[in-house]
Formats: sequence, structure tokens, C-alpha cells
Amino acid sequence: MDTSGADDETLMQAYGAGDLSAFETLYARHRAGLYRYLLRSTRNPHTADDLFQETWSRVVDARARWQPRAKFTTWLLQIAHNLAVDTHRRQPVHASPEESDAALATLAANEHEQPERQLSDFQMRRRLQLAIERLPDEQRHAILLRLEHDLSLDEIADVTGAPRETVKSRIRYATQRIREELDA
Repeated sequence: MDTSGADDETLMQAYGAGDLSAFETLYARHRAGLYRYLLRSTRNPHTADDLFQETWSRVVDARARWQPRAKFTTWLLQIAHNLAVDTHRRQPVHASPEESDAALATLAANEHEQPERQLSDFQMRRRLQLAIERLPDEQRHAILLRLEHDLSLDEIADVTGAPRETVKSRIRYATQRIREELDA
């Protein structure tokens, strides 16, 4: 199977049927975004590493019984979100912004981000990142799923288990708080 042009759902079904290259493609597509989401959600590189491994472990375990009831990305992020929430309930320890920055710096930049653009946008991105980190957990999770993964309100509701209107309110309040901080 040519995995490069296949959609995620087709790849997951192929992986469930035993095609390891399909998993490799899924992993390559989603590893950086998943890790960024976990790191920003947990604020702890060690916890993010553990949850990252556990999320992929659950994908591997579910491969034979997976059904495309939702987008693969929604399902993957729902697993990660649930693990992050469970971990937060057990140990609400957060990394410093410097530790988060160091871990994010180890990730490869997206192809569309050139060094010149990164330098010119660094200060604004840093202010935005700090504003997001200061949000309450529920708002931070919702805004990260919207901004980083471009999920719809319904998809975020599926991931977080919150009603659609609650998700809408969380994103609205998060956006308002972020604007206030960036305008200050």
C-alpha cells in the first residue's frame, strides 16, 4: 500500500490488518503535534514523554478493533486528553516555562516555518504561549485542540467529553483572556 497519500482512517485500518508501514506513516504525521499537545497540557516534559508513549501504546493495542467512527486525529487526541486529565488528577505538578521551552525546542519545526520567520515571530509566539499556559486547564485544553489541531467544536467536545456549548464557552473565554494579555 502507498501510505504517503492515504488518509489517516485508511492507514489505521491498514495497520489493523497488519501493515506496519501504515503505522509508521501515522506516527510520522502525528507525533510532533501529539507531543506538543501533551507537553502544553501537562507542562511537564517527563509526564508528556510518559503520556506520549502510553497514547501510542493504546493505539497499538486497539489496532485490530479500531473502527472509523470519528477522525483518527480526534480519537488519538481523545486518548491523550483522557490520559492527561487522569495524570493531572493524580499529580498536579507543572514544569517551569523554561523546561517547557527546552522540550519544545527539541521538536523539529514544521516545514513552512523558516528560520527568518521564526526569529521575527518569536516574541509574539512567546507571549501567546505564556498567555495560554496561564489559562485554567479546561480552557487551555480546548484552545490548544482548536489552535494546534484545528478541531471543530464537536470534535473538541468528543475529545474532552464536555458538551459542545461548554467547549464553545471555554474557547470564547480563553480567547478573551489571551487577547487581554496580548493587548496589555
